[in-house]
Amino acid sequence: MSDQSVKQSSRDMQAYRVQGFTCANCAGLFEKNVKELPGVEDAKVNFGASKIYVQGHVTIEELEKAGAFEQLKIRDERERQVEHTPFWKQKENIKVYVSAVLLIVSWFLGRQYGEDSVFATAGYAAAILIGGYSLFFNGLKNLSRLRFDMKTLMTIAIIGAAIIGEWGEGATVVILFAISEALERYSMDKARQSIESLMDIAPKETLIRRGNNEFMLHVEDIQIGDIMIVKPGQKLAMDGVVIRGTSALNQAAITGESVPVAKTAGDEVFAGTLNEEGLLEVKVTKRVEDTTLSKIIHLVEEAQAERAPSQAFVDQFAKYYTPAIVFLAFLIAVVPPLLLDGDWSKWVYQGLAALVVGCPCALVVSTPVAVVTAIGNAARNGVLIKGGVYLETAGALQAIAFDKTGTLTEGIPSVTNMATYGGDEKEWLAIAAAIEKGSQHPLASAIIRKAEEMGLDFQSVAVEEFQSITGKGVRAKVNGQTYYVGSPQLFEAEHQIMKDTIKKHISAWQTEGKTVMVLGTEQAILLLIAVADEIRESSKEVIRRLHDLGIRTVMLTGDNERTAAAIGWQVGVDEIEADLLPEDKMDFIKALRAKHQHVAMVGDGVNDAPALAASSVGVAMGGAGTDTALETADIALMSDDLSKLPYTVQLSRKALAIIKQNITFSLAIKLAALLMVVPGWLTLWIAIFADMGATLIVTLNSLRLLRVRE
Repeated sequence: MSDQSVKQSSRDMQAYRVQGFTCANCAGLFEKNVKELPGVEDAKVNFGASKIYVQGHVTIEELEKAGAFEQLKIRDERERQVEHTPFWKQKENIKVYVSAVLLIVSWFLGRQYGEDSVFATAGYAAAILIGGYSLFFNGLKNLSRLRFDMKTLMTIAIIGAAIIGEWGEGATVVILFAISEALERYSMDKARQSIESLMDIAPKETLIRRGNNEFMLHVEDIQIGDIMIVKPGQKLAMDGVVIRGTSALNQAAITGESVPVAKTAGDEVFAGTLNEEGLLEVKVTKRVEDTTLSKIIHLVEEAQAERAPSQAFVDQFAKYYTPAIVFLAFLIAVVPPLLLDGDWSKWVYQGLAALVVGCPCALVVSTPVAVVTAIGNAARNGVLIKGGVYLETAGALQAIAFDKTGTLTEGIPSVTNMATYGGDEKEWLAIAAAIEKGSQHPLASAIIRKAEEMGLDFQSVAVEEFQSITGKGVRAKVNGQTYYVGSPQLFEAEHQIMKDTIKKHISAWQTEGKTVMVLGTEQAILLLIAVADEIRESSKEVIRRLHDLGIRTVMLTGDNERTAAAIGWQVGVDEIEADLLPEDKMDFIKALRAKHQHVAMVGDGVNDAPALAASSVGVAMGGAGTDTALETADIALMSDDLSKLPYTVQLSRKALAIIKQNITFSLAIKLAALLMVVPGWLTLWIAIFADMGATLIVTLNSLRLLRVRE
């Protein structure tokens, strides 16, 4: 099943939480086993989120039976979150303690009665059986099917060690391997807590009013239209709109904003946010599965299931690497005795040790642990990264293009100046506002707000034959007269009625960084309206930080060149491209990619859709509560805060560096251990330490991504 089909189908499947995954190979085997269960139509494991989606009828007992090879524990996703059992109390670790005690006792018995004594041998054998029975069961089953994974290699090595009389080393390998698996489980659980913490943000029940009755209700039973009563100090359980009360809400869990946001009647609020001050009554607007928090969790889990390019490479490499290690170990065991008159016992032992050190576990987990950790960290800080591929690409960015309106600027333009050329200013503004009612352009709202401030009755003006002129303005009839509202270029190009005095007026305003809208007919200019959009407070600092990271910045806008230059100069971008239509922005992004290869486009996720799609990574502003941004962007900045962008680049670069470190270290440590075969220095315990150490080091190295902050 492809990643895309998973996205489409996972919502229709029953989801179950899985506890006990240690490696991607084990997850793949579990998925295969579940698919073979009677009544199951399809199944898909999400290793990063530690979940399985099942289509069809199946019981939890059947799922746990399918995961018995790894002692997996399954629970329905809808069940209340259970407490994590401390590492040292987990049942699967008890066998490690028992085996370790037996190993120590056997070692003392060997010192007392000799290594070959029946007491020491029996103790070592007991330690091997108790600590490795599940390992042998699965290893032998895999061997019968010629499936060479980590457990197969370990099984061959340990049984081989027992056959040649190395009972002590065989027992040591079993125990060290069991410890390694336990620590891997702990490390992976630590990485997955980024998702678990998101799930625990919103309460599972809340106080609801229906009619005149108030009662506590589980979120699954809350309906759209219910009134949610939220007291100071409580978290919101559902998305909704405030209908009564005023308070400050801490939205850090959703948007990453550290400063509480004032909310009053009519304002949108989100599940998982903390009510800090006043009593709020909130009308529920979404079901629990549709809340912004639920969508974030779902998208983060999907993102963690997406394979990064380096992970795809590692998986493909491991596919050929493991059989190659088996063949190499076989050659080490038989070639020296057959061709060089070597000692069979010695070289069979070296071959077994080569099998152990060659386990691909560290290599296989090197990428997914880093991806899971980084994406989870980003989500907690108000940045939604939609997959490993975008995480890696963001780390390799060389240029970032910004839309101007609503991205570098506040996106709420206001009218600053007006000039009339004959007639009454209020009359012309009323006509302009009446025509702009049908426009979706951001500047239209500024004209309408100005007309409302002046108390003009533009709503009663009859507008006919409204038509949009793409990228230039609009045209409509009012009282039988055709009027145009748009950019100065509209009148210069189509009607050529722009006089020099009017051009100078327009030029003066544009030099100040203002956008000029013109109302006129085919014969005359009637009204000039200057509109300004305030620059975001963070824009200048964000651009500076991106320059410090070595990233080239470009501003793309459909605004005129002078206005664009004024804004661009203030924020400090490297390059300014003005007078662009949507397709022009897309073409410019394509040209930028040809030059810089990895290019991001930052926009609102709707108007800049072509450019966002053409970029290596599309970054949408204002993801919280914006369904379009959440669904279409590769990366969404939940708080509508540009300052999250440099953090995202830094996190992605750190993740990319850690992935490369993990892959390099995994291969280097194995190569170094294998080279010890030449002088005959490689032992089973050195081999297991090399394998276990490499796995733990790459996992702990990946967990450093949890510490990356703004």
